[in-house]
Parts: sequence; structure tokens; C-alpha cells
Amino acid sequence: MDRPSLEVADIFRNHGAAWRGAHAGHVSLRQLKAMTAIERCRSASLGGHVLLCLDCGIEQIAYNSCRNRHCPKCQAQAARRWLAAREQDLLPVEYYHVVFTLPAAIADIALQNPAVVYGLLFKATAATLHTIARDPRHLGAAIGFTAVLHTWGSAMTHHPHLHCIVPGGGLTADGEAWVPCKRGFFLPVRVLSKLFRRRFLELLNAAYRDSQLAFHGRLQALTEAAAFADYLAPLHQRDWFVYAKRPFAGPRAVLRYLSRYTHRVAISNRRLVACDEQSVTFKWKDYRAKPARRHKTMRLAIDDFISRFLLHILPSGFHRIRHFGLLANHARRNNLRRMRALLFGQGRDTEDVGGSSDNPSDSAKTTYTCPTCGGQMVITATSARVVPWVRAPP
Repeated sequence: MDRPSLEVADIFRNHGAAWRGAHAGHVSLRQLKAMTAIERCRSASLGGHVLLCLDCGIEQIAYNSCRNRHCPKCQAQAARRWLAAREQDLLPVEYYHVVFTLPAAIADIALQNPAVVYGLLFKATAATLHTIARDPRHLGAAIGFTAVLHTWGSAMTHHPHLHCIVPGGGLTADGEAWVPCKRGFFLPVRVLSKLFRRRFLELLNAAYRDSQLAFHGRLQALTEAAAFADYLAPLHQRDWFVYAKRPFAGPRAVLRYLSRYTHRVAISNRRLVACDEQSVTFKWKDYRAKPARRHKTMRLAIDDFISRFLLHILPSGFHRIRHFGLLANHARRNNLRRMRALLFGQGRDTEDVGGSSDNPSDSAKTTYTCPTCGGQMVITATSARVVPWVRAPP
């Protein structure tokens, strides 16, 4: 794939130093680290290697990646590795895409308390889906799902929400039977929305009572319990946005979808249009407009562009992709084996399952592939980092 003519790294290299100087004292260490990593990614400062194709003999110089999870260049390769592992988890059933979104008032709290509020978003979503799915009036089964946190909208504004990919069914309490959902329908959205609202606000109030939340700036008044209660009061009456899309067109379509969403960052390099000394122009999608007019371009001052990008740097160690229920990491393998046995026993088509091969060599990929002939490339020489690793003092 050709390198985009303009990258986030180019903007950071050309304007990052000035931005950091203008915002000194108001930038977190994790944001500074992300900026530095993106600036140096695949440049001589990180070292590299020379690749030789064993088939056509072409040589290629490749610089090392920063491997920062917020880097637009690194995440495409990370997504491919993650998907190769997830392919073997697919089941021959319908898959549903459910989105849970926090209202703007809660998003403001999340900006000042990202680790706490984003963690509560995962907890409330998991509790909601598990509770409604176990209800005999709906599905009456235990389910599993994968949730991916996004904190941005198409214009890079702060818009925290979870994308959940859910198999259309689950296991009975004794694990002896597979319970499918109604074809084309997973769970009622209004019921999910009401329970999600209640569960999240309960968790948020508990976090407030335990002094897990901190407020400053325009939210400083929320340090008073009465003010915090008044701030949340209107949210008990509003509808919280929960959206369930139509089921995917087969399990393999799930992989294509996940490849676009799991390792996405606030903006990809492909969406950048132009950059000058004052502004950055990029493509975005306006979901409030009619479908034919959704694709637009936006121009932001460089200061605003960098500030918006850095809004979405996650707290250190925070996991933005999580698996729940039957697909939780500690029990996924056994549960998948059980579910496949039950599904295939019901006459399902085994060919619909992606990655069903048990032979590790079937999914093995050459580490380096020649861009000219597709042959295998090997490393013939390496160069060391120019910039040494810098660690903070203890």
C-alpha cells in the first residue's frame, strides 16, 4: 500500500514543538509520549534494517515502528495480527453490532477522569447485556461478546462509546443447549437503553462516593455532593443512545468489520487532505446529514487539530478491547469448543466458520513480503537507534 502524501507524523514533526511550547504545563506525560512516538515512527531515529527478497533480489530499507497504540501507521499491522488470532473464535451464527454511547454531560466528566469513566462504561455495558440476555422474556441464555472503546466522533470531537460485537445466541444456565436469538433481532434497544442508563449512573455515583472522581476547571463545583446530584438529575429522564445494527452478512463479514474498528485511532492518515502553516484539512462524515451529503471536508487550525487528536490518548495500561461472558479470556477456549459442538450437532454448516483449521501452519504468515513479487524477504543488515530510550527517574 502506498504511503499517504500527508501523515499525522508530518504535522507533529512540523508543528508539534510549537504546540508543546504554547501548551506547556497543560499536557500530560502520556500525551507527550504519544506525540514523540508518532513523530519518530518509521524514521532513522528508531533504527531499522535492510530487507532482501529471496526471489527477485530487490533490497528495501525499512525503519522500525514506534508500536504506540495511538499511531495511525502502526495500528494497521497490529489489527492484522489481532484478527488472525480472533478468526478462530468465529461461530456459524448471526453476529450483531450494538453501540452504547455516553451522553455529553458524562463525556465531560470522562475528559477529566478517563480511566474511571471509561472503565465504568465497560462495566455498565457488560452488566446490561448479560442481564437482559439472561432474562427468560428475551433470550434466556448466557452470552459472550467483544467490546471496543472509541472516544471520538468523525470530526475528532470527544464522543465516548462502545462498539460491541455479539454472537446471536448463548448457552443455557447448565451449558447443555444453544439458545439462538430471533432471526434478524437480538435484544430490544429501549430495554437495553433504560438498564444501561440506570447501571451506569449507579456505578458513577458509587465512584463519586468512593472519591474516585476529581474535578477542576468548569466542573470544579461538582466536588460538592449537592451540585453533583443536580448535575446528574436531568440524565435520569433522558434517553441514552443505544443502537443495534442489522446482523452482519455472515461470520466473515465480522472480521472485515473488526479490521476497521478494533485498532482505529482518532484519525487515519488516509483522511488527511492538506496542511499549511495555519491549518489542517481532513475528510469527515456528518451523520446528521442525508446519506448523499455525509462526506465532507473540515478545516481546523493546527492548534485545534493537535488538541483534538490528543483528547483521545488513553490512560497508560487501559485496555480498549475487552472480551466478556462466554468469550472472556479465561474461559473462551472451552466455551467455544462447547458452543461449536452444540451448533454443529444442530446441523449447522461448518464451512461458515472462519479459521476452523487446527493446523498452525495454515495461518502462518511470512514476516516480510516483497512489495514487487510477493516473495519472502529476509533481514541482511540492521541499524541502531539514534535516539536512546529515555526513562523517567524513580
